[in-house]
Amino acid sequence: MDLGVVEPERAGTTALPGGRRLGWAAWGPVDGRPVLFCSGAAMGRSLGFGAGLLQRLGVRLVAVDRPGLGASDPDPGRTLDSWARDVADLVAALGLRDPLAVGFSQGAPFALACAAAGVVQAVAVVSGQDDLGDPQLAGLLPAEVAGMVGAARTDPAGFEASLARSMNAETLWRIVMDTSSAADRAVYTDPRFEPAYRRALAEGFAQGAAGYARDLALTFGRWPFALTAITVPAHLWYGAHDPGATHSPDHGTRLSRRLPNARHHLLPDAGAALLWTHAEEVLAGLVAPI
Repeated sequence: MDLGVVEPERAGTTALPGGRRLGWAAWGPVDGRPVLFCSGAAMGRSLGFGAGLLQRLGVRLVAVDRPGLGASDPDPGRTLDSWARDVADLVAALGLRDPLAVGFSQGAPFALACAAAGVVQAVAVVSGQDDLGDPQLAGLLPAEVAGMVGAARTDPAGFEASLARSMNAETLWRIVMDTSSAADRAVYTDPRFEPAYRRALAEGFAQGAAGYARDLALTFGRWPFALTAITVPAHLWYGAHDPGATHSPDHGTRLSRRLPNARHHLLPDAGAALLWTHAEEVLAGLVAPI
């Protein structure tokens, strides 16, 4: 199975107007349609997807480290809205025309923030986390997740500080393995994938756990934008074998109902790792003419 994971072809950091720098990595033709990749929990910029497809599809994939992760400078007070502004500045600095976005797992709220701010022209949400505090999900979340959502919304500073003390790359790897389906574990432990995934997690925690903790506080906390106000095309991709507590086929169905221009895809043979097992479908659907 070709999971489309190779070393970045280009990587760098770009200064934002305020002086902070964002780290990024890129694959594919430099004149291709820009697709910004908002990766999953604590994943650094080196883990891409679909590498063997990019030239044929005319895609320039650009993975961006969120502030405090990988090669991006910290921004302790950041929000989902400020992330979208950072990405808009990066797009301008790199000269990326008419960008699109992919958000995987915990990266989905960050991709949706860019869509809500008008930074991207379309978005693909892959095994993406929903707004877990939405009333539609009340009573459907596992007790542990519901407790974390409550803590993130009632005591965000304490929630963030606790995570920053307790999390690291190895702990997160074990959590992923313990909560994944057999189909997904087969992908994550593939000898060509596991080293790249572990390297990306090491990058994500290279500055400590504060960046990851801030990410979780933002995605579990109150989102500052309304999903119903996102009018760009939103392609939602979920696998039937995704047992995730924060993203699942059921969550994808509910999310699709609140996005005005949603196109919902449920793949019966896939799990949460469909970004790597079904990359062609995701990318081809995203770049197809509207």
